[in-house]
Amino acid sequence: MNKRTAIGTLALLMLILVPGISYGFDLKDVDNSIINLFILLTLLSFIPAILVMFTSFTRIVVVLAFLRQAIGGQQIPPTPVIIGLSLFLTLYVMSPVVTNVQANAITPYLNEEISFGEALKKAEPPFKAFMLRQTREKDLALFVNIAGIKGIKDKKDLPLRVVVPAFTISELRTAFEIGFLLYLPFLVIDMVVSSVLLSLGMMMLPPVIISLPFKLLLFVLVDGWNLTIGSLVRSFQ
Repeated sequence: MNKRTAIGTLALLMLILVPGISYGFDLKDVDNSIINLFILLTLLSFIPAILVMFTSFTRIVVVLAFLRQAIGGQQIPPTPVIIGLSLFLTLYVMSPVVTNVQANAITPYLNEEISFGEALKKAEPPFKAFMLRQTREKDLALFVNIAGIKGIKDKKDLPLRVVVPAFTISELRTAFEIGFLLYLPFLVIDMVVSSVLLSLGMMMLPPVIISLPFKLLLFVLVDGWNLTIGSLVRSFQ
């Protein structure tokens, strides 16, 4: 829990447990804005989980991690670069969903046209629709059976506790499939280099040292970043 959330929690508990003491007003004078502020501050601590589980971030960051490992560059690109690129790509992929939520939930709430609970209800369908488009039927059926849910004809009526884990394991499967395809050309280069070194009797020379420049050359010649990022983004359409 971050500092702001802790302060908000403590303040709310003091207002509830000891109303009227040294505050100059009674608890009945406190409006819903304080409760809403407390809920918002609490939700801030769930932002990392929401970013990973509700968006395209998982697939993107796993694929980029596979790509770095396939190239064999160790920490090149650095982890902050991979995370930063994944965040911006996530914002790009999720921009239609975010725009929908902002127009139908956030803006009306800030204008005091709807309550906080109504804003949450309006914000849920766009994210759920995005996740359902990327979720395999088999993964969704798995968690529906585990939860013991019956009688639901439309997938949109499923609760988030079913949709989110099904979406996550579907994203992991898709990321592993893309990572496998990325590995193949670099694996061929490793095998060729290892065979050449073995035939020359250079068994003490690590093949990675020789194959890395060829991997980088191949990746640059085929414009690998353009192909990888373009295919990754189009995989969500």
